[in-house]
Amino acid sequence: MSKLIPAIILSAQTMALGVVRALGQQGVPLVVVHYNSGDIAQRSRYATQSLLAPDPQQDEEGFVAKIMELALKWGGAVIMPVSDETLLVTARHKEELSRHFRVACPDYATACQIVDKRMTYPLAATQGVRIPHTLIPRSLSELQGFCNQDLFPCLLKPAQSHLFHASFGTKMFFVETPAQLLDGYNRAAKAGLEVMIQEYIPGGDKEGANYNCYAVGGKTLVEFTADHVRNAPPCFGSPRVVLSRQIDELIAPGRRLIEALNYTGYACIEFKRDPRDNEYKLMEINGRHNLSTSLAVNCGINFPWLEYRHQAYGEMPQPQIFKSGVYWIDLARDIAYSLKHHRDEPYALRDYLKPYLEEHVWAICSVRDALPMVQRFGHLAGELLKGKVRPGIPNKGLVDPLLTLPRYTNEG
Repeated sequence: MSKLIPAIILSAQTMALGVVRALGQQGVPLVVVHYNSGDIAQRSRYATQSLLAPDPQQDEEGFVAKIMELALKWGGAVIMPVSDETLLVTARHKEELSRHFRVACPDYATACQIVDKRMTYPLAATQGVRIPHTLIPRSLSELQGFCNQDLFPCLLKPAQSHLFHASFGTKMFFVETPAQLLDGYNRAAKAGLEVMIQEYIPGGDKEGANYNCYAVGGKTLVEFTADHVRNAPPCFGSPRVVLSRQIDELIAPGRRLIEALNYTGYACIEFKRDPRDNEYKLMEINGRHNLSTSLAVNCGINFPWLEYRHQAYGEMPQPQIFKSGVYWIDLARDIAYSLKHHRDEPYALRDYLKPYLEEHVWAICSVRDALPMVQRFGHLAGELLKGKVRPGIPNKGLVDPLLTLPRYTNEG
């Protein structure tokens, strides 16, 4: 095979590391663009070049200018944004970037429909996809009116998760009283963030599930589904352990959403099963590779490679069968949160150990590619020494003081 067209990976967190390894093992030359102190993918042995860029949320124009500097040497490369912030920036500047690169992201209007949940949920409702009951306050007085309704407990969720997490270090606020709701709304408003009030769906981490696919023109060509096993933080966080499993109930709603978006590219759609009616309900749509990318790869579906071959060479992905029963484990986060929350979580010791004793793949750990793991633990150690992280919590602010997290029982 002749030399492969390069790829430029935008962001360098765990999601990006999965993409870097999936492409690097296929021999693709890679430029990894990083901008956060905790980034790790730029240290991978598969990174041909790393590039430090301005944070796209703080200096969008500077970030784009830095990418454009790559055109002279890496013109024609496939640009793959692997975070919400780089997805939005890349989509907004897609026309400009496309003059020099192959850009693997949707247009800006579609990216907004995906990232901004105020647009995502109405779209889902029109397609008959179940969603949690959601209210969007347009003012403080309207919010106060909502407080008279039978809302609690409920979630105060951001319109755009990545902006909210950047400000508060958590994906949402769990609120149990009108006072907490008003306080959370005022804090979000002070940060310039739009929020929604959403029904709290009971049940633990195991009710979460992912529908992953690659689509062209709104038609899904390759599909992969998986269960959440444990999240970090519990119930409201991102997965720390995931299990591959064929989940037929996700196929129809996943396909309807992709078709409604006329979507091309990779997408990960997150659902949660509501134990009250046994229905899966939409949580969010991700228009970039997800945290557990390496799980699908190790189960037989290399989504980054499929996307790369389609974008670089026009090859249409073909349907594939994946292996069920394989675990994906983010070791550092799983150990840290298991130690911190073992009294709250409804797991026996055998439940904690089961993913490690059965077939599994690591999120970061790799003997053949060890530097990202070294980088991560070095960063965490530095944060601990600076007092930015409490022992047992692998990132600052993951549990916000406003949160009063429920104790878990076997009934969820």
